[in-house]
Amino acid sequence: MSVFSQSFSPCGRFLAAGNNYGEIALFSLSAALSPDATRLSQKPVLTFTAHEGPIFSLVSSDCHLLSAGNGEISAWSWTETVVCPTVTQHSHFVSVLRSSLEIPEINSMVLNNRDNSLVIGGGDNNVHILDLEHGIFKAVLQGHSDYVHCVSLRDREADILSGGEDGAVRIWDSRTGQTVHCIEVHKYETCARPQFGKWISCLTTESDWMLCGGGPSLSLWHLRSLSPTSTFPLSGCQRQAAFYQDMILAVGEGPNVSHCLLGGGVKAQIPCSSQSLNTLQLNMNSTEHRVLTVGGSSDHIDVFTNLSYRAFSLSF
Repeated sequence: MSVFSQSFSPCGRFLAAGNNYGEIALFSLSAALSPDATRLSQKPVLTFTAHEGPIFSLVSSDCHLLSAGNGEISAWSWTETVVCPTVTQHSHFVSVLRSSLEIPEINSMVLNNRDNSLVIGGGDNNVHILDLEHGIFKAVLQGHSDYVHCVSLRDREADILSGGEDGAVRIWDSRTGQTVHCIEVHKYETCARPQFGKWISCLTTESDWMLCGGGPSLSLWHLRSLSPTSTFPLSGCQRQAAFYQDMILAVGEGPNVSHCLLGGGVKAQIPCSSQSLNTLQLNMNSTEHRVLTVGGSSDHIDVFTNLSYRAFSLSF
C-alpha cells in the first residue's frame, strides 16, 4: 500500500488520506494527540472506498473534501463525514463531475478562492477550471505537450502555474486562460539533471517565489525575474515541497523529510517510516493540532509535532 494524498479538515481536527487502492481513511488528530492516546487512536475512525483507482489528490473546501480518481472527482461532506458513522456523498455534484470529466488521470488539484473554482491538472495534457458553484467546466488551458503533474496558484497575481512531463512550468493568466510565461527548467544548467529526465513533479508558490523540481533539481525561483536563485542538492526526484517560515520542506525518493535553507543549503534530513515519500502536509487550520504529516510507500503516515523528529505514525 502507498499513501498518495492528504488533506486536513477545515477545523484542523481531522486528517483525510488517500491510497493507491482508492480508499480514503479519516483520522482524528484530537484522539491521536491526546495524552491518553493508545494504538487504537492512531487508526482511522472511518475508511471507505472513494474511487476504483489511486487517489492522487485530496483538497478541502470549507464544506467538502474533494477527491480525485481516474477520470472523476467526488465531493464528500466534512460535517456529515465527521458526525455520522457513514460518509454521505453529494450525489448531484458528483454525477455532474463524473459525466463531464474525460481526463485519464487527475494528478493535482488546487482551490481558487478568488472565484470559487477548482484548478485540475491531468493526463490529457491540459489544465481544467471547474466552477464549483455550478459544477461545470468553464475553461481549458492548453499548452503542455505531455501530461500535467502538478498545479499551483499565485493568489496575488491571479496566476495559475502548472508543471508537466514535458519539462515546462507554465504560468497562466486565470482571467484570459493564456500562457504568460513558459519556463523550461531543464534548460538551466544549475537545475538540469539529464539522468533523471526533464519532468516537473513538484510545484508550489508563495508570493513572488516558486519551488519546482522533479527530473531537474529542486530549485527556488523569483517569479518577477523568472530566474532561479537557489538549487538544493537533494538526491532523487522530489515529489512535494512546501514553504515553512524561513525554510523549505521537501519529500521524494528516499525516506527523509529534507529541511532546506532558502539560500540552497540542506539543514537537516529527518527519517520517516516509508522508504519513499509522496506527500507532506502542514496543518495550518488549528493551532491546537499544528502538525506536519508525511506519507509514502507504506500504510503509515508519520506525524511530526516538532519538525526535528517523528512523534508517532498513523496507519490504515
